[in-house]
Amino acid sequence: MAEFKVVIADPDTGETFQREVDGQDANRFLGREIGDEIGGDAVGLSEHTIEITGGSDETGRPMREDVSGTRLKELLLEGGVGFEPSREGERKRITVRGREIDDDVAQINASVVDGDDVAAALGEDGGDEE
Repeated sequence: MAEFKVVIADPDTGETFQREVDGQDANRFLGREIGDEIGGDAVGLSEHTIEITGGSDETGRPMREDVSGTRLKELLLEGGVGFEPSREGERKRITVRGREIDDDVAQINASVVDGDDVAAALGEDGGDEE
């Protein structure tokens, strides 16, 4: 059974919220790709639409939009998702995961694209989550 941590960003306020989803709610994410929009029902945002912006697997490998499917792939990167060079011209071979969500993904990053007052919809009082 799939289980994910979903990090939801509210671009209007700059806040982020984390929710753990499993069961039927997690199944709504399976097979979706980076850039897909889905209803926010799975994370408690019934009046909102969210867009999948990325994620990572259980070992911390990032998902990349330019790698198809769910596979792992080694890429020689000059920067971008998965590698931040520390000097000019630096390149590094990095293992990344494809853009499709499957059971191996541990965290999904999403952004709210439609709807108002995300904090109130999630029942947040503005305090820090622990």
